[in-house]
Amino acid sequence: MQQQRRQPELVEGNLPVFVFPTELIFYADDQSTHKQVLTLYNPYEFALKFKVLCTTPNKYAVVDATGAVKPQCCVDIVIRHRDVRASHYGVIDKFRLQVSEQSQRKALGRKEIIATLLPSAKEPPQQKEEEEKRIKEHLSESVFFEQTLCQPGKNRPASSGPSLLTVFLGIVCIAALMLPTLGEMESLVPLYLHLSVNQKLVAAYVLGLITMVILRT
Repeated sequence: MQQQRRQPELVEGNLPVFVFPTELIFYADDQSTHKQVLTLYNPYEFALKFKVLCTTPNKYAVVDATGAVKPQCCVDIVIRHRDVRASHYGVIDKFRLQVSEQSQRKALGRKEIIATLLPSAKEPPQQKEEEEKRIKEHLSESVFFEQTLCQPGKNRPASSGPSLLTVFLGIVCIAALMLPTLGEMESLVPLYLHLSVNQKLVAAYVLGLITMVILRT
């Protein structure tokens, strides 16, 4: 018996938020990193409203800090670091992306994104590993504020192409989608390789993220 796809329950704070990337690293000596893009995906059958909050809004300019994304569409949110100086090196800031249904005010889901300014991308490997470990261990509660200043975005420079890791993850997701679904009895594939509908949905979402990254490179 095949499982039926169910719409997620619209419970406050319970809706998964799909945003890429989940960590922003700005380098003081590389001006091209001073502007980065968050992509918010809406895989649901209903439109979402979103709002971007930040622990230190005076340090960042967010283009379109509020808006809406249509069902099964995505939207780019441009974030620019506008206060690059040595006193901010290593300071961990946070963005919070809140989403709600268009007909409601309560936040159905939220996702936090860590932002850090580092002096250079050419740091010694050991120092860079220690910095990344410190960032990932930063789990303290933070106070978020609304963004009030918006600046027009600029065209993002194209990158050299997708990384091998991105291509590998895409292949893994495609393979996962080709595996049988739990409940399919007529299959030669071992039962432990049968995936649930939710697992395939996750693979489809990740594949969508990877596809968008490849198309934008």
